[in-house]
Amino acid sequence: MPRRLDPKLNHLLAALPAEEWQRWQPQLELVEMPLGQVLYESGAALSHVYFPTTSIVSLLYVMENGASAEIAVVGHEGIVGVSLFMGGESTTSRAVVQSAGWGYRLRAQVIKSEFNREPVLYLLLRYTQALITQMAQTAACNRHHSVDQQLSRWLLLSLDRLQGSELVMTQELISNMLGVRREGVTEGALKLQRAGLIKYSRGRITILDRKGIEALSCECYAVVKNEYDRLLPDVIAV
Repeated sequence: MPRRLDPKLNHLLAALPAEEWQRWQPQLELVEMPLGQVLYESGAALSHVYFPTTSIVSLLYVMENGASAEIAVVGHEGIVGVSLFMGGESTTSRAVVQSAGWGYRLRAQVIKSEFNREPVLYLLLRYTQALITQMAQTAACNRHHSVDQQLSRWLLLSLDRLQGSELVMTQELISNMLGVRREGVTEGALKLQRAGLIKYSRGRITILDRKGIEALSCECYAVVKNEYDRLLPDVIAV
């Protein structure tokens, strides 16, 4: 099976006990996830949950005037659509593919039924707690830290959810994710490029010096990463 098609590239799926995996496997549907695809809108009923494998999905809060800001990112470590198994049929956020790739989806009624089984329950609850930590830290970061620090945090979180070191992402999309003006993103990206930390060209960002970006980032990235590592050691290790 080609690497991009392997569902166990998603760490939550790979961490399922054997019995659960055998039950889930026939239900998983491979889906292509192109850049900019909206998986669900705020307030709409969710029909599926998604398990990214080579893609990254941004969860956005959208204001009444159309402005948006990213509250979390989900990649091969997780699942998109936690509200389905947390008791809700919809959510207040929008889910948009921010880095194109592939993933798998599972029908709503299947995931709700599976959530009642003990091994799946504990795994998904631990992931949800880690996701909530990311959302809370993103809110604090956007309020108290500079655009340069926010951009560094965002790059590191995205890099953790990719197989390689290159992001395909326009400055306009980054500004929408961070909820800042495009000029601020441009200035921040140029600073990182001049420092030799990234290479930015025609919507492609290549990470050249991860440790340098970590040094520039605020504490928010480390808080989020440490919580994922603490809550999901069996997931992060796969």
